[in-house]
Amino acid sequence: MLAEAGADLVWTPGVSDIYPPEFSTYVDVEGVTDVLEGARRPGHFRGVATVVSILFHAVRPTAAYFGQKDAQQCVVLRKMVTDLAMGIDLIVAPTVREPDGLAMSSRNNYLDAEHRAAATVLIRALRAAEQAWAAGEADADALRKRMTDILDAEPLAAVDYVSVADPDTLAELTEVDTGRGALTSLAVRVGKPRLIDNLILPPR
Repeated sequence: MLAEAGADLVWTPGVSDIYPPEFSTYVDVEGVTDVLEGARRPGHFRGVATVVSILFHAVRPTAAYFGQKDAQQCVVLRKMVTDLAMGIDLIVAPTVREPDGLAMSSRNNYLDAEHRAAATVLIRALRAAEQAWAAGEADADALRKRMTDILDAEPLAAVDYVSVADPDTLAELTEVDTGRGALTSLAVRVGKPRLIDNLILPPR
């Protein structure tokens, strides 16, 4: 499968290759890990930054590819790469979606037919904010309300958070700067699975 995808080399380290005995060194990226997913999963991004840092030091890549679906992870890792002068080009690939717009995720496998249909509410909410932004809306609360109204209309969806934030700092915005745009993101429980998704509002 990897050969068909064009891979030239595969590295499959064991646990001890990554975490030697008495391992006690970690990478903490402050600020951008304190909000959104980081606020709900304390320590998660510490683990992500640490293991990715180990990977980068072992492989010494010139470029690394991550998916936009995990937008906060991309922000955290870009900050790490910049602050620690790793000299790596971090490239964010677009979110891969199902034909109806649902972001692909292993968690989708836990959705029954009814909840699978309801799960499209995430992308519908994000696209509503995207359309409002394109039409001239810059008030962040108004954009959040566009998303929340659509989510609240779906009885099978339980909203965790809705965010309109600076794309680099992840600070929540009151007004979206037309020269910078914003990151719209949300986390919603649809039945048991907790789903996340996001869209970038580009500068205009």
